Amino acid sequence: MGVAVFFLEELSGDELTLDGAEGRHAAVVRRIGPGERIRLTDGRGSYAEGPVTGASKSGVTVAVDNRGSVPAASPRLVVVQALPKGERAELAVEMLTEVGADVIVPWNAERSQFRSNPERSAKTLAKWQAWAFEASKQSRRSWFAVVEPIASTSEVAQLVAGAALPVVLHEEAKTPLASLEVPASGDIVMVIGPEGGIAPAELTAFDAEPVRLGDTVLRTSTAGVAAASALLARTRWS
Repeated sequence: MGVAVFFLEELSGDELTLDGAEGRHAAVVRRIGPGERIRLTDGRGSYAEGPVTGASKSGVTVAVDNRGSVPAASPRLVVVQALPKGERAELAVEMLTEVGADVIVPWNAERSQFRSNPERSAKTLAKWQAWAFEASKQSRRSWFAVVEPIASTSEVAQLVAGAALPVVLHEEAKTPLASLEVPASGDIVMVIGPEGGIAPAELTAFDAEPVRLGDTVLRTSTAGVAAASALLARTRWS
């Protein structure tokens, strides 16, 4: 089993103290004590690793004996995820983070059934960011998944227009996802519609040929991870 990963913004120094919520989680919840190795990362590619030399209810102290950095992934995977209902939202964010999505953009699609107002949007964004944060640590990422603010259809259209490869999944599309030529760099922007599907006006706004994932119709919470896996197997995982 690999070492546990925790977030620490500042990694300079031969001895690092992990306190606050992360430190309490390590010491109290995970019960990590002296002698156990952990990895600290700033979530932007850099990490420091070493044995715990001290632990208390407020956190742990780490003697750094290994540090390094991981380059940002290329091509970058940006997943536009239509807002699902209830627990399916958490499932979608967790799986997209675990599989390797670099950026997750919540999308208030026409058929999302999400009533947008400032307070609700802020709470939803905070939840998505917290899910991605925890899933990034759980999957031992050095680059944490970034969750952007909830986007409108016009904002998603701009992302699609600027993509090195736009991937708009649609169950009635004729072109299979497997036939796409995957770029070595730039942004792959993948759009996952809501349970009711992407509306015709939205397809027109995206101005990209839609593709189908396979012969079956997946839920919005699982379509993204399936499509991301198919694309990453031909790029970053090869």
